[in-house]
Amino acid sequence: MYGKAFAPEYQGALTTLSVNSSLVDVLAAGTEQLAAAERSGQRGEAARSGLAVAEAHRRLGQVREADRAWKASYRAARDVGDTAAMAWAMWSGGTLARQRGAFPLAWRLLGLAAELGERGGDIVVRGYSLAGLAETGRIQGDYEAVARLHEQLLAEARKRGEARHTVWALEGIAQIHRNRGSYETAFAMFEEAAEIAAGADDRRGHAWALRGLADIVSVRDRDTERALGLLSEAEESCRAMTLSSALAYNHKMRGNVLYRAGRYAEARDLYEQALAEFRAMSEPRGEALSRLGLAKSLARLGRDRTETAAELAELARTLERIGLRHAREMVARAQDELGVGGTAEAVR
Repeated sequence: MYGKAFAPEYQGALTTLSVNSSLVDVLAAGTEQLAAAERSGQRGEAARSGLAVAEAHRRLGQVREADRAWKASYRAARDVGDTAAMAWAMWSGGTLARQRGAFPLAWRLLGLAAELGERGGDIVVRGYSLAGLAETGRIQGDYEAVARLHEQLLAEARKRGEARHTVWALEGIAQIHRNRGSYETAFAMFEEAAEIAAGADDRRGHAWALRGLADIVSVRDRDTERALGLLSEAEESCRAMTLSSALAYNHKMRGNVLYRAGRYAEARDLYEQALAEFRAMSEPRGEALSRLGLAKSLARLGRDRTETAAELAELARTLERIGLRHAREMVARAQDELGVGGTAEAVR
């Protein structure tokens, strides 16, 4: 039913790159091809090789370089009137904006990318852009607004047999179910995503699915060792492909698993590691979630209650400002769990 996963963001002379190519290799190949295209005045090729450069920088957590690269790709595409390439560059910029926590900008850029994709007749970039909008809403916790869009994109991906997009949609819907407490449904969807990703040789999608399974195995089954084993398997792919963001989220989840098991000192160490990783790549959502886990672990290890209360209150204000509704609710629950402040204070 599904073919091998492919990476449509690797275009032009870079179509031979695999979805599983190391990002370091992608960046090297993209930079070389971009320089060659610029020397020969091939603006269309510069736009498409520049897209790969932008995506490699973004996934490596190199925010400034990624920002320059997607804008340069867009300008090159505009110069030659390539609407589809303009859409891909805009998609990259919107995805970067979401990664940086600039959600209003992400909504705007991804919306424009979807429009350009439709105008340019590129259904893939249109689908990726709509998926980006859906993921932005999901990350912010606006499930009612984006659940239907996730389902629509899943149906379209299944119809076309696009393994990578099917895996993405399944994981997004599974995460919504998990956050709502529907663990059985979430587990089944993460499990299907893992199976499809494995069959399609999509190591990135498989790693994210394993992370989702580990989360549910930990919270639902209290099976700490199995959860840690799933995360270790996922980490192998993250390291092989240099997936900096996915690796940081893997470490943060490992902290969650250890915290639930009452292994607070180990959890503290993992949260500190993840926090440093997220700060290095300027990813505020991951940073905030790591800070939350670290604050909870330190509280369990005897930190002064006043300090814990102050940090959680400040974190709640930060999440309110960023616009992360679900994470803000997690802070409120932590305040109740630790007895250091009421829910009303956290969400005010």
